[in-house]
Amino acid sequence: MEGSAAASIASQDRALEVLRSVFGYGAFRREQAAIIDRVVAGGDALVLMPTGGGKSLCYQIPALLRDGMGVVVSPLIALMKDQVDALRQAGVRAAYLNSTLTPSQADEVERDMRQGKLDLVYVAPERLLAPRCLELLSRCKIALFAIDEAHCVSQWGHDFRPEYLQLRILHERFPKVPRIALTATADGPTRNDIIERLVLGDANIFAVGFDRPNIRYRVLAKREAKSQLWAFLRSEHPSDAGIVYCLSRRKVEEVADWLCAKGRVALPYHAGLDAPIRERNQDRFLKEEGIIIVATVAFGMGIDKPNVRFVAHLDLPKNLEAYYQETGRSGRDGLPANAFMTYGLTDIRTLLRFIDGADFEERQRRIEHHKLNALLGYCETATCRRQVLLAYFGERDHQPCGNCDNCLEPPRVLDGVKAAQKALSAVIRTGERFGVGHLVDVLLGNSTEHIRKLGHHQLKTFGVGSDLDRKRWRSIFRQLVAQGHLEVDVEGHGGLKFGKTGWAVLRGQVPVVFRSETKTARRPADFSRDTASDPSSSAANDKLFQALRALRSELAREQNVPPYVIFHDTTLMEMVRRKPTDLLAMSDIPGVGRRKLDRYGAAFIAAIVKSVT
Repeated sequence: MEGSAAASIASQDRALEVLRSVFGYGAFRREQAAIIDRVVAGGDALVLMPTGGGKSLCYQIPALLRDGMGVVVSPLIALMKDQVDALRQAGVRAAYLNSTLTPSQADEVERDMRQGKLDLVYVAPERLLAPRCLELLSRCKIALFAIDEAHCVSQWGHDFRPEYLQLRILHERFPKVPRIALTATADGPTRNDIIERLVLGDANIFAVGFDRPNIRYRVLAKREAKSQLWAFLRSEHPSDAGIVYCLSRRKVEEVADWLCAKGRVALPYHAGLDAPIRERNQDRFLKEEGIIIVATVAFGMGIDKPNVRFVAHLDLPKNLEAYYQETGRSGRDGLPANAFMTYGLTDIRTLLRFIDGADFEERQRRIEHHKLNALLGYCETATCRRQVLLAYFGERDHQPCGNCDNCLEPPRVLDGVKAAQKALSAVIRTGERFGVGHLVDVLLGNSTEHIRKLGHHQLKTFGVGSDLDRKRWRSIFRQLVAQGHLEVDVEGHGGLKFGKTGWAVLRGQVPVVFRSETKTARRPADFSRDTASDPSSSAANDKLFQALRALRSELAREQNVPPYVIFHDTTLMEMVRRKPTDLLAMSDIPGVGRRKLDRYGAAFIAAIVKSVT
């Protein structure tokens, strides 16, 4: 036991040294050290960590510490290139195998793999599963397999990829190689699917938490969506990079053209565009400052750009997992960012048509309806949005965040205790087995054939809710689920059941409020401009920051890489704050590893010295 503990301490010391010397950071965050220790020791791990939380280091450092080459399975070609560019900047021997390579380039990567010349290789799942690639891997020394975006294995998840179902072959063909599966979003059913389908029953589960406190959430009822978007951009993001999501390709084109006419650089991205146009627009977004991408959900998964300052949804996303994943593409650098959304009845109808028209099994169709209801409950809630969002992923102990529209500008609310008690009574008297439609019929006193067959027309709650209409009752049920008083019984009949506080509400022991339908004028809450474009209140510091950004952009253009793979904005801001004037002081700046210090230290020191003399 003592020997094992000593080995663990030695492993942690080596991991910390790699973190400092290669990546330029002085300490691990949250569960990173424990995850790395588990994988370095040869164990499997399932990692649930928010976007920007440092998932990549959890497999990159073990790959550098273990004997052999780390193999990263990723469905994202753009992310592969970004990660490899960043690793090479840090002095790591990294490469990728995907369809963008010429045959001669792919041959060179495969030769390097066989000869043990790579620390990390990124592979698309389709290529990995090809017999040629599996045979190649069998002749290589493999340090670990990292399965990124692991939620893609789940049919209940929002980004299902059928080829991910075959990744269990890694366990079968390489049983002694540790595997680490990682995702930023996984509700209960999706998490269970990952464990079952990837054969991770013996894996340690590391659930780091889903909170992204730097993101401000705001939801508006849709009136004139483009005008609402423009008011938001003009007041809060006049020159920042961001992403605008729309449901249809046609709307993507319209909004991009409209923003360009308004004076912003906005580029469309959707599956209907020719591949070279998509690639060019994505490349500009990654490499230039202040670009807005207007996209369908075809864009964004795996985008590594750290200084995206906002994500705006002009239409409803598919569900809360998709919303969380998409909004998480903003503020990866930890600086303030905005999640802005408008929604309306047309969005709801569109999503309902999609669910009802899709080729789903009945159980999956029920789950999709429940997920849509959870999303609408989030939109309609009068309480803290972050609490509702995190509760959806099982985190119900958070205090009001103070950084969403409902916290900053509390909406008008109504005392909802009586309506809540009527709704809860209908749930309990019908046996906690039925969905919203049936429960609303009971409350409204609709004597349908199904109601009479079940005898529910004889219940005390039959007709007690006739003072409200169907639309309002559906909203009340959604808000009760969002507040945790009711839960969806996904494992059973798919109906509603009491949550932890359901009985307390029914007994009148817990206050309940619902958002008022009264329309009030809403002004945007003030957004802190403590962002990368405003590192301090000093004009001299701002001038230095812009000079460092210009130097970074020049170096990035010379190498044809995104500026952030050289240094993140947060690293430049720390240079502005500390103003290092020699290499020793520069080496203490977070994000400046040994290789980057050698390559760029003198140039950035010269720019700093010039500004302070």
